[in-house]
Amino acid sequence: MSNTEQPIVVGRLGAVYGIKGWLKVNSFTDDSEAVFNYQPWLIGRSGEYTSIEVTEWRRHSKSFIVKLAGFDVREQAQSLTGMDIAALPQDLPELAEDEYYWRDLIGMQVVNRSGYNLGQVTDLMETGSNDVLVVKANLKDAFGKKERLIPFVESQIIDNVDRESQTITVDWDPSF
Repeated sequence: MSNTEQPIVVGRLGAVYGIKGWLKVNSFTDDSEAVFNYQPWLIGRSGEYTSIEVTEWRRHSKSFIVKLAGFDVREQAQSLTGMDIAALPQDLPELAEDEYYWRDLIGMQVVNRSGYNLGQVTDLMETGSNDVLVVKANLKDAFGKKERLIPFVESQIIDNVDRESQTITVDWDPSF
């Protein structure tokens, strides 16, 4: 499967709640309730997923609990704790032209305004104030860098994201 076909993790099943097979849910979506928009759920570990139906869910304190089809007692549900909840990429909401999913940025080349190739995006981090690109530097980087952390701040640092050429242009000094 290509990166665009791989299921996207949108949450994780937590501890068992009660004796009737309910589980706590940890949502990774911006709107935590949106995790329930992707049904049936794909649940699993290490990229191996199984489709499962959500029969009921409700808010519990500041999070959610869920009842899954076929898991009616605590012991059955216990086997699901810690499993990822995933969605297929085509099930994710369409974004505006100037918005990106993190997975769209991974693998892109990063160049500065002078055309210096800073490396390739390998990951992104959420810091609270802004997201940060984790850029693996080229093997023979002239500045001896192995990795660069570049804040994803549009119009200040990020000049352009070109999906077609898979290039992100930044206002960034290569010695950083």
